[in-house]
Order: sequence, then structure tokens, then C-alpha cells
Amino acid sequence: MIQYIENEDGPVLGYSQSSGIGIITVDGKKFKDLNKSGKLEPYKDWRLPAAERAKDLASKMTIEQIAGLMLYSPHQSIPAADRGFFTSTFGGKSFTESGAKPWELSDQQINFLTKNHLRHVLVTSLQSPEIAAKWSNEVQGFVEGIGLGIPVNNSSDPRHSSDSSKEFNEGAGGHISMWPEPLGLAAAFDPDLVQKFGEIASKEYRALGITTALSPQIDIATDPRWFRFNGTFGEDSDLSSDLARAYVDGFQTSSGEGEISHGWGYDSVNAMVKHWPGGGSGEGGRDAHYGAGKYAVYPGNNFEEHLLPFTEGAFKLAGETGEPSAVMPYYTISVDQDTINGENVGNSYSRYLIQNLLRTTYRYDGVVCTDWSITRDFSGKMDVFIDGKPWGVEQISVAERHYKLLMAGVDQFGGNFDIDPILEAYHMGVQEHGESFMRARMEQSAVRLLLNIFRLGLFENPYVDVKETVQTVGNPDFMNEGFAAQLKSIVLLKNKDQLLPLSRQVKVYMPKRHYPAKRDWFGNLIPARTDYPINRKLLEKYFQVADGPAEADVALVFISGPDSGIGYSNDDAEKGGNGFVPISLQYRPYTAEYARDKSIAGDRAYKGKTVKTINECDLDLVLETKKQMEGKPVIVSMLLSNPAVVAEFEEEADGLLVHFGVQDQAVLDILSGKAEPSGLMPFQMPANMQTVEEQLEDVGHDMEPHVDTEHNVYDFAFGLDWEGVITDSRTKKYRKNNR
Repeated sequence: MIQYIENEDGPVLGYSQSSGIGIITVDGKKFKDLNKSGKLEPYKDWRLPAAERAKDLASKMTIEQIAGLMLYSPHQSIPAADRGFFTSTFGGKSFTESGAKPWELSDQQINFLTKNHLRHVLVTSLQSPEIAAKWSNEVQGFVEGIGLGIPVNNSSDPRHSSDSSKEFNEGAGGHISMWPEPLGLAAAFDPDLVQKFGEIASKEYRALGITTALSPQIDIATDPRWFRFNGTFGEDSDLSSDLARAYVDGFQTSSGEGEISHGWGYDSVNAMVKHWPGGGSGEGGRDAHYGAGKYAVYPGNNFEEHLLPFTEGAFKLAGETGEPSAVMPYYTISVDQDTINGENVGNSYSRYLIQNLLRTTYRYDGVVCTDWSITRDFSGKMDVFIDGKPWGVEQISVAERHYKLLMAGVDQFGGNFDIDPILEAYHMGVQEHGESFMRARMEQSAVRLLLNIFRLGLFENPYVDVKETVQTVGNPDFMNEGFAAQLKSIVLLKNKDQLLPLSRQVKVYMPKRHYPAKRDWFGNLIPARTDYPINRKLLEKYFQVADGPAEADVALVFISGPDSGIGYSNDDAEKGGNGFVPISLQYRPYTAEYARDKSIAGDRAYKGKTVKTINECDLDLVLETKKQMEGKPVIVSMLLSNPAVVAEFEEEADGLLVHFGVQDQAVLDILSGKAEPSGLMPFQMPANMQTVEEQLEDVGHDMEPHVDTEHNVYDFAFGLDWEGVITDSRTKKYRKNNR
């Protein structure tokens, strides 16, 4: 049971009766006796600055406890998963068999909280806000009675979109306000909107017991083929910088009664910006989650621009918190960018990128946390997502990798729950530099990590009120704000003869769509199916619905952008090739005639090879529907995760709108005129695959954009409203002068 004690002119203390801690009274003020010493040591004294408290606590910690603080758990679903990669048990049985309550701690969680002293937990899917709140209270009550009583810092990948199918926002789509994907936020071209999102999202996070956001992803997506393009704010460094600043300010800043000190407080959520120094320039568009994509290349000598969203955006906040709490480097090897040591290793391992550039040149002193699983061994399989990613240091041991990371300036190891390699790394350092040096190095990281817990008031009260959680998370006001943002994220690209908006009386034909079989990010097979793309009953609320083309006035076709895979083929490798194939942004089979003859990094060229898309049937659906309509108009709604070659069907479409992940109602509100489109393209749409191949991976705005039948150019910052091409303060500020 949670007890609360009020302090006059001070914080409310929350503690669990089962934790066994006491309360110390000094000068009429109440303090939690977290280590049960009976003394008011500085780290327990809420009157002192957070930095002083953190230094005192770090000095009291054993090396084992500091090592545990450096761990960041793998993905944890609430309740714990019964199957899959992150299977957990309760009393040795699956949660289903055990009869455990969904908010109770798993055997694995108890183990890493006690044996390994872990205090940073990555939370993914949540059954409900109520269960999330109860689990958070359960875990905080458990650790409060252990050792020094350090609270848990729960974290989350993005969870406010309507799509939970991706690893990067697995917790999305539940009882929480729904907002556009980051590309959709970018399409609004509105930093104030992004800051509002951060302010609302942080309140929902704190109500769920989540205190760190593993976001925003502020890489500039300068290669249009990149797997993680949809998690960014697009290809433009100016827009990305402004949105990065707004996002972090929104998440981190508390005000009024919620503020404790310097903008930090009870409404604050730590922001972990990623991925230093930018991961958007993978050679051939390949992604470093896979062995096939470990190299980031800079053929345009444009490395410095990739730093701007950090150095001019997230590191120059308008709010009092000053800088983001944490930075996550990407997996990639930034080829030939180390100008001091000449070392080509994964970004977290690079002393040049972390110590020399990030910490010394740009004076960043917050937490640096590696991306997940970079210290694990690599299996050698180029196309496996769930694998170790020790790029550039494959030949050294796991412990040696931890030591190299510590010496590079890293504080925390993502996806690790074992302290043993950190302890081995510590002893390596003792042998090389002496015990006092290594103790100081470990305490340096401990202070940074503890600051992010102290500043949010968690040492005084880490608990959430379950009733308030239910009332806060996904409340109608927040839902309305999110839906309004979704509307602003939709981009109208084509509106031939002012076809849109459609009237209520229009008879709309919506063909069924085929969804080919594919594998999710864990490698699990998703079976093929054919179904209506949106609920027909929902469509009937907006238009008259026709059963076939003959009775219809207009057809409405829903598709997604082309998907050709990750740029690696085991079939090619088995036939004696190097395994590397193109990544295509067109639907029809693509042969890489214009690719470079030799790859920049390694033997990874693919010139002359052919690749097919998984969803070529989407193009067929548009073209077949056009024929069936016999001259009557066809409108295409396209979900984009990357730029796409729309030349294959655009001429056949009378209307074309694109979005980046929104609820179906938002698309229908635009089509029906209930809302007017205002979104702008956060990237260029390429004219063809030749311009995709010939653009430089590290340079934005360097493709030939598509020109449609209405003579509109699908360039960065292009969009239509009901009057025509949008020209406003946003386009004046961000549209490139050379177009």
C-alpha cells in the first residue's frame, strides 16, 4: 500500500509500506530514509540541488550497483509475454498458466532488478493504462526497499501513432491519444504543433509511470530508401532542427506547480535524441539494424549537415532544461569521418565521435546510451533483425566491447541486463589506468544517469495515482488534439478538375485490397489476406457506397508505398553473388542500371541486379480500378514510409493524397471536405529510379522531383489545398530557393 506524506513548502513523499523504509524528520521537514541508515545523507535531502544529490549517491554506490545503473533492459511488455523473443515467467510458469495478475513482476524482472541492479526499463505494449500504472507502482515499491532505494526509470519508444506494427513504436495504437508518425508531424511544418504534442505526450507518459522517451529520431533522411525514414522529420536539416528543439522542449519542460527546478519537474520526461551523428546515409539506403547495412557513407562530403538537428536544434533548447537528457548514437560505421584516429567502428565505439566531437566540441554532458544489442556477437547472417550489431569490433570479446565503449565516453548499454561484462570492463580499466581512475570514470556515468532520475522528483515520489492515470491517458481533449494534428499531416498532391472534396451524395466504389504475406520485424510470418482497406460502415458515414464500378461515380483506392525489402537477398548469395540487391521505390521489378560500379564500403555493389517489390499488387489495383471505372475518376490514398516513384500510376489518378500513418477517419475527413488539406511534403518524390540511384546518400534535396499531369512538381514543401498550391509563411521559411 502506498502512503503519502505532505511537506509544507516541499514535495509530497510517496512510499510503499512493504518497502520497509522509514521517514526522517529534520527541522520539521520529512525525508525518505531510502537506505535505512537513520541519517539524512545529502542524496535524500530534497532541499539540495539535483547535481549535489547525484554526486553524493554515486559516491556511496558499489561498482556492481553502478554497473547495474548502466544497464538498459530489453523490451518489456505489460503483462509479460508468454511467447516470442521476450518470453517471461512468473513462479517458473507462463503468466497465463501461473494465474499472476497482469501487473505483477516477472521472474526475469525480479532477477535483473536484484541480481544485476538494473534501474532502466524499456516498456513496450501495455494492456491498459490501469495495468501500466499498477505495474509501475509495483516495480517502484519493489526497488524502494533494496539497497540505496534508487527508483526505476521506465522508458518507451514512440507510442502515440495509430500503427503498432513496427519495432520502433510497438506500444502504439492503444488507450492513448493518437498523433501522426514523425514524418506526419514534419508534414505540418509547425514547431508549435510538435511542442504541443510533446507537452501532451509527456503528461500521458508520466501518468503511465514512464519517465524517459527514446525519442525524437532527428536524423536527416538524406537517402530516400532508408528503412527508418518514416521515424524522422524528413530530409531537411532546417525543418528537422526546429522540430527537434520543439519536441524536446515539449517533453522535458515543467512549469508552474509542476516545476521543481530549472524547468525540470513532475511533468518532465527525459528525451533521448537519436541517432548521433545521424544515421540517414546508409550506403544504398540500407539500414544498420542488419549486417547488410552497417556502413554510413558520405560521397557528398556532407557529414557536418547531419549534425545540425543536434547542434542547432536539440542542443539549443528554448526552455530552461537546456539540453536533452540523453543522446543515442546509431549502429552505423560513419565511414572515414574519424579525423583524429582514423578508426572505422560503430558510432558508439568511436572515441572521436563521442568524446572528441559530442562531448568536447559540442560540450554535451548528458547521458550517452548505445543503441540496443551492439555489444552482442554477430551471427554472420546479413538479413536478421534480432541479432548482435557490434559493427567494426566484431573480433573483440563482449567485455572488451564494453571497455571500449566506456573509454569512448558512453554511459549506458542498450538492451543489456547482465552486469558481468561491465565488471570485466571495469577490471580491464583498473589494470590499465588504476583503481582511482576507473572508480572516477564509473561515478561520472552514474552521476549523469542519476541526474535524470533526481530532476523528475522520482526519489521523493515515484508512484502514480491509478485513478488519475485512467482519467489522463487518452482523455477526450488529448484525443482531439491528436486527431487535429493528423488532419494537418495529410498532403494533397493532385486534385484534377477540382474533384475534391467529394459531396455526401457521391457514390464511391472502394475495391478490396490484397495484403501479401510478409514477415514482421521479429521474422514472424504474417499471412496473406484480401479485404477492404477500411471499414465499409465507416465509409458509409461519409458517402454513398457502391458495390461495383458500374454504379459508382468515383473510385477510392488505398495503397502503400513500394516495399522491396532491406537490400539483401539470400537467393543472390546462394547463387554465388555477394547477396546485395537494390532497394526499389517503384512497384514494378527494378534493375539497377544506374547504380555505382563499386561500393564505397566493402564488397556491396549491386549494379545490374533486379529486385521485386512485395506489394506490386498495389499498383495493379490502381490500374485495374481505372480500367473498370471506364473514364470515371479514381482517387488514390497512399500511405508512405519513404518517398515513392508515383510515375507508374499518377497519370491514371484524378486525385492523390498521401499520409504517413493516420486513422482512417482523418483521410475521410479530408476527402469529404470536413477538413481542408494543409500538409506539405517533408521530402522530395523522385521522378524515377535513375534519380534515386544517382543522388548522394548524405545529401538532401538532390533528386529530380516528379512532375504530374497538372504540371505540379512534387518537391519538398509542396502541397495543395482546395484553392491550389499552398504558399504561406511555412513555404516561405522552408521551401528551397533553387526550386
